[in-house]
Amino acid sequence: MFKRLNSIVRIGCIALLIIIQSCGNENSDSGNHDGNLNVANLPDKDAQIQRYNLSIKKEQALSRTVCDTIALTEYILDTYPPGTYLVDLDKTLTYNIPSSAVIYSDKYIFAVIASSKPGERLIDTKNIVGFDQSYIDLDSTKLGTAFFYLVLFECDNGKFKTIWEAPVPSHGGFNTLSMEKWNYQNTPYIRLNFHYAQGVGHIDYNYFLVNGITSMPHLLMTYKGLRFQRTITNANNDIYPDYYEYVFYESDKKIAVHDSVVFLWNMKDSLYFNPRNPHQTRSY
Repeated sequence: MFKRLNSIVRIGCIALLIIIQSCGNENSDSGNHDGNLNVANLPDKDAQIQRYNLSIKKEQALSRTVCDTIALTEYILDTYPPGTYLVDLDKTLTYNIPSSAVIYSDKYIFAVIASSKPGERLIDTKNIVGFDQSYIDLDSTKLGTAFFYLVLFECDNGKFKTIWEAPVPSHGGFNTLSMEKWNYQNTPYIRLNFHYAQGVGHIDYNYFLVNGITSMPHLLMTYKGLRFQRTITNANNDIYPDYYEYVFYESDKKIAVHDSVVFLWNMKDSLYFNPRNPHQTRSY
């Protein structure tokens, strides 16, 4: 009788202990899922982490130069709104530690930065660079919405100065940054290459320096995929690039180019238009 009573009491105590522990775990879990404790919703905490990571880079740097990438990262952190970052190139092309998306040209620096949309969670740059991240346009707000910019900085006596900021019409899938030259008139341009997983291809945002390096560049978008293509051309001999947009024919056996349509830049309206159908226009 007493043995059975002891067993019942022991079982009751164990059950009570399990209930107490489960309540304690439930409380601790709710804290971890509280959005207010997430760094993505704490700009000050995020900035603290960014500065700590930057201090590690400073300690590990074997040599430093004036206006180097570390200094530029610190300038962006000090000057731009919270949630703004210097973007890295896609690591699949560097095989090791990703390099920052910057191009140095004498005292000027071209850089790709990404800024978080106000009112949303801060972006994580790992979510906007790479092939898989090109899907983020389908649901960008869940991981924060990134606004890309191509920015020209000037290094003046060791201090940075922003010359211009050109918006990039994409939210994710960044790949590479390169300096190119248009054969016609040898006009230089900066090419930002983005993965486009949805179309099995890529998109290039080409910023032509038609009026010199310190003037706002001219944007022309080109792309290539299984069923779409657009290429740069010179159709009317002005300083602005034109492009061919290709129309594809598709059957059960093959996919091939059926036709091409030229688009010209209209300086008055700041639009590209199709001479065959002037009402058909493109912004870039």
